[in-house]
Amino acid sequence: MAAPFKKLLIANRGEIAVRVIRACHEMGIRTVAVYSEADRDALHVRFAHEAYSIGPPPSSESYLRIDKILDVAKRSGAEAIHPGYGFLSENDQFSRACRDAGVVFVGPPPEAMEAMGDKVRSRELMTKAGVAVVPGSPPLKDAKEAVAYAEKIGYPVLLKASAGGGGKGMRVVRTSAELPSLLAQAQGEARSSFGNETVFLEKYVDRPRHIEVQILADAQGNCIHLGERECSIQRRHQKLIEESPSPVIDAATRAKIGAMAVKAALACGYVSAGTVEMLRGADGSFYFMEMNTRLQVEHPVTEMVYGVDLVKAMIEIAGGAKVPWTQDQIVPRGHAIECRIIAEDPSRNFMPAPGTIRALRGPGGPGVRYDGGIYGGFTVPVHYDPMLAKLITWGADRNEAAARMTRALDELRVDGVKTSIAFHRRVMTHPAFLAGDLHTGFLGEHPELLVPGTDPWLSEVAVLAAAVAHFRRLEQLSQRATRAGASGGRSGWKSGARAGWRS
Repeated sequence: MAAPFKKLLIANRGEIAVRVIRACHEMGIRTVAVYSEADRDALHVRFAHEAYSIGPPPSSESYLRIDKILDVAKRSGAEAIHPGYGFLSENDQFSRACRDAGVVFVGPPPEAMEAMGDKVRSRELMTKAGVAVVPGSPPLKDAKEAVAYAEKIGYPVLLKASAGGGGKGMRVVRTSAELPSLLAQAQGEARSSFGNETVFLEKYVDRPRHIEVQILADAQGNCIHLGERECSIQRRHQKLIEESPSPVIDAATRAKIGAMAVKAALACGYVSAGTVEMLRGADGSFYFMEMNTRLQVEHPVTEMVYGVDLVKAMIEIAGGAKVPWTQDQIVPRGHAIECRIIAEDPSRNFMPAPGTIRALRGPGGPGVRYDGGIYGGFTVPVHYDPMLAKLITWGADRNEAAARMTRALDELRVDGVKTSIAFHRRVMTHPAFLAGDLHTGFLGEHPELLVPGTDPWLSEVAVLAAAVAHFRRLEQLSQRATRAGASGGRSGWKSGARAGWRS
């Protein structure tokens, strides 16, 4: 099948930009990268056919500048723009600006994005469509009104920003006394993150599981779901580990919540890939939470289990194609797990740890996928999300997927910055995780997972690695001495040169 576009611009950075570029290259589409001054040497810049600078490091002056991105599209001759996730990916003004400029936006139309991007409006839309939503309030005017609604709903409640996502503008409130201050915090964070301080209340579902359903829709009115993902292991409402299928969802429930997600998508005229996020209560009840009108970070686990390429499908649909599968052709096979490899220190409340990556070794072997945006020598900027890569494993069942993830994490090596690798390995071997006993408060319930040095296997590996490095250094010094003697005392090595990293 002929490629729908000759040239496509990726309005993003990091591993997702690399992911989209790879899909385009396989489809025979030329790629255009954009980058801030901090990303001049980034991997996505190296992988693309063309690359253009769009401004200083702050995203507000580069990756969030619609005018600069559209100017590059015009100058480069790009026919379409893929926004990835984050930045402008859920910005209806960007989608509309692309359409007005005659550039195809690889994502939903602005009307659908606007309807589902506003959480208050989307709740109203879902209620009319017959989709169950978490009990909540309209946008809050002040603290007095917030207290009144909270008492009506019943504590605990969740303050939630109407715009955006990623856990920004969210606060759990357990008493009326703390509500005013937490409301001010949520509004302030929402204002600074999304330019919109609108906040509303939802009933806080105790020990919920975060379940989301992947959908794919075209402009001809066809829509299918591609099963669910379990995303319950989070910190500060941001996901760390995802898997598909969920260990508590059977085929009948999958069909039920899948139909609910399709109904939600059709209700807003959705086109492209999207995700309907739900909360599952301890009693097995499901509530619509929100819709992410973009490609999700965790899309690879769906791709691994269902044998699809969601990025290629998005591009083809943007070019006018129909969804290439019917619902009965979408059958899950095996199990997949994704770990987000981030430059953060889990033992210090996941404090960001930017710096220069001295060396990198990726994992491999059966059932392993590594989606990365870094390389040895790359400096992790302080200006953006600290996610470095995603590690995904597939197995015939959940136990095999977890075992493969443990092995792949053992192989993955990132030197020079603090990362979440050891934390992920502790989770993969933890009895509660292996039993599938998950909920969004999982880390609060198991603080031992955040303590470094609790993995004796990793300690043994560290000692062994240090010993190997020591003996290699002795070997190098011996070789230098031999060469120096053979050349009359003059060494062939330049002063200050360092041996390359090996493993």
